Parts: sequence; structure tokens; C-alpha cells
Amino acid sequence: MAFLKVSGAVLTKESVPIVLKGAGLGGWLTCEYQIRDALDEVLGPQKAAFFFDKVCALKLVKPSFFLENFFTESDALFFRSLGLNCIRIAVNYKHFEDDSNPRVLKVDGFKHLDRVINLCAKHSIYTIIDMHTAPGGQSGGWHADGGTHIPLFWRHKDFQDRFVWLWTEIASHYKDNTWIAGYNVVNEPADPHPTMARLAELYDRLCVAIPAVDPDHIIFLDGNTFASDFSQFPDNARERWGANVAYAIHDYSPFGFPKSKEVYVGSEDQKARMKATYVRKRQWMDERGLCVWNGEWGPVYARRVYDGDATDRINDARYMVLRDQLDLYSKDTLSWSIWLYKDIGFQGMVYVSPDTAYMTRFKDFLAKKHRLAVDAWGADDKDVKQVYDPIVEHIREVVPDESKRKLYPPIWSLEDRVTRISRTILVAEYLVAEWADIFRGLDEKALEELAKSFHFDNCAKREGLNEVLRNNAP
Repeated sequence: MAFLKVSGAVLTKESVPIVLKGAGLGGWLTCEYQIRDALDEVLGPQKAAFFFDKVCALKLVKPSFFLENFFTESDALFFRSLGLNCIRIAVNYKHFEDDSNPRVLKVDGFKHLDRVINLCAKHSIYTIIDMHTAPGGQSGGWHADGGTHIPLFWRHKDFQDRFVWLWTEIASHYKDNTWIAGYNVVNEPADPHPTMARLAELYDRLCVAIPAVDPDHIIFLDGNTFASDFSQFPDNARERWGANVAYAIHDYSPFGFPKSKEVYVGSEDQKARMKATYVRKRQWMDERGLCVWNGEWGPVYARRVYDGDATDRINDARYMVLRDQLDLYSKDTLSWSIWLYKDIGFQGMVYVSPDTAYMTRFKDFLAKKHRLAVDAWGADDKDVKQVYDPIVEHIREVVPDESKRKLYPPIWSLEDRVTRISRTILVAEYLVAEWADIFRGLDEKALEELAKSFHFDNCAKREGLNEVLRNNAP
């Protein structure tokens, strides 16, 4: 079987164009370190490891831990039944090496990734390995797992050296696997250097180191500032970074989120604005005849437990956003990956059912977390906005020069920066222990039931989303 390749501006297989359409697996291998640490403290390292990924001490026949249950053959079968052909697998570097033992591969570092890649291959699903976190954090996003809004990855060369080393190990491990479409080497980088110099240097190194051990797989390069900005990339990118490279945008439409200032009705004006944003994101690549891949996108969805009678109305509008974006992509034969296959009910194609052990046990905590809007992703802050607005106004008052309030990254408004730091880092930090404490006293049988909540058999399907995807699959 042949490797997929970049041929000019398109992906090909044996010189025939191919379009990858699929989803990201989500938070399966990206659990933040604060969560793991808190669970270690409450359950003890052995039980915490049991819940996440270790061998069942009860010697049960079926897997009982979270990482095994999250994606099984049932998930692969369902995904392929929709006609989709690619899964982007987000991984945390900490699955492969420890900060306390750098540049030493964990003995079982590839265990779970191997299993899911092989399951996908069995059912003719390509995979793209997405390095979602880097040592020190490659952005100030919570998903970079740096524990701060300052991306320290760019400040310490040793972090970058470790990152290049790790990618050579991953590429060496998977160099012969033709069902892997390629490597998305760093998710949503945010290099604050005004010319993106450190990101360009990192890509220089990766685009030499990876092909040196694996010359066949595609390399997917995100734009700077959360995959939105290519303006300082080199004009000779094809010569500098190679021909077998695709460039990744993340085309989230504001119309698909609670903070949208208007309800999406699919008007000509709204469609024109949606298209203009999309065209702007890919413009740099189009001007140079380079290959574009939309590595993340898609709306979030209302939940009846929180949004009540408005749920269907909200979601109908969000499905319209999804369809209209897909219409744009279809005209460009764009390969794409919506962000999320599975979650607990906010964006996934499938989600953990409300009557499962996990959702029942954590119901009150999840409601509190929603009300406090401590999740940065798609938060609805209507219940707490009045708490943070005075901080925003205070900064406006003491820093009256607007130009002095424009900090990196520019896509974070003053309000975004205040709420990210004070709400989704500070307040959220205080809630981690409360979440972990809900596990306190549970034995392995109870932990097994929680983990099994994430199994496909215990999940519901978001039929509206899946219908749209099925209608737009290859």
C-alpha cells in the first residue's frame, strides 16, 4: 500500500487526488498534568493509574480503564460507517517521556497509540498524529498543558531540543505504517516573536530531522497564533521545508459559539463573512500553490440540561453553520477534521450518556463548572460575566492607551485575557481538587464503572451532526 503524498496543492495516493474527511479524537491522550496529579493524591498512584491505563488488578476479561474504553473497535466501526476516512489523534508528549526523565522513552509509551492506529487501519481509516502539547507549553491555551498563559516552550532551547528528539523517535517508530497520513508536528503554536523566528527555526529543524528517519510521511505545519497566521512564513517554504508538506488552518466560525453576537440564519451577509474569514486564513498558501488542510473546526452544541427549551433551536443554527462551512470546503476539495469525535456532551459526534456512572456521579460538579464558565472552550459566561467585567474596566482605566493594551496573542481581546487568566486558570485551579475528591474512597470495581462510561456502548450519538457529516463524507 502506498503512502499518501502532497502533490502541489492536493493530497494524493498513487498520484490520484484524495480528500481526508474526519474528526479529532479529542482529549483521549491529552489529559492535563494537574488532573493526573490531583487524582494521584486522592486515589494513590496505583489506583489512579488503574483508572487511566494500567492492567486491571481484578483480572477482568474486559478492559476497565479509561484509555482502553475511550476508543475501541466499536468506535472505529461507527466512524467508518459514516463514510469518514481519517482521525486526527491528539497526544501529550508526557505519554512518551517524563519531565523528570527527559529523552528517555517510556517503556509503554506507544501502547495506546499503537492500538488505536491499528484499529483504524483495520477499518480503512487513516490517522494523523497531532502533538497537542510541547514541554513548557507551545501556547497559552489550557490544552498546551503548560499550566500558565505564558508559552515557555519558546523561551528555552532545551524544551525545543527535547521536542525534536521526541519527533524523531515517533517518526522512527511509525516510518513504515502507510495508514498514518502524516504528522501534525505542533498544535496551535503561539510564538510571540514578531517575525515568528522561533517557530520558523523549529520547523526548519523538524523538516530535516523527521525526513532523515522517515522520508515518506506528510508533515502538517500549523500557522502561528493558534493556526491562524502564516504572514511571516518564508516565501520559499516549499524549498525550505519540503514538497511533502501541508499547511494547517483551524477554521472555527464565531457563529458556532455561545459568544456569537448574532444567531446564525444563513443570510447572504453571514455566509459572505464566513467565507471571507476562511479565504483569509488560507490566502498565504493559495498565493504560493501550497496544500491546505483544515485540522480543526466545528461548532459547539447546546445541552438540554443547561439550555432547556432553547436547545433544539440553538443546535439547528449550529448545524446550519456546519453545513455552510462544508459547502465552502467542498468547492475547494479541502481535507478537513472537525475537532471532536467523543466527549461528555458539548461537541462530540458521540458523547457519554447522562445515565452512566460517570455522568451521574459528576452531575452536580459539571453543572457548577458550567455555571462558573471555567472551561475556556466555548464557555457561556452569562452567570459570571458581572464578576469579571470590573477587572476589564479597571485595566481600561489604569491603562488608557489602547495600544498598550494590545498584547500577544492579538486574537485575545482584553476581556479574553482577563477571563482566561482569572477564570479559566485561577478559579479552575481551585476546582481541580474538588473534582478529584469525588473519586475519594472508590474501589477498583467503582473505578471500572466510571471508566466504562466512556465505552461506545454507553455513549449517545449526536444524530444531527452525524447526518451532516455522513452527507459530506467521501
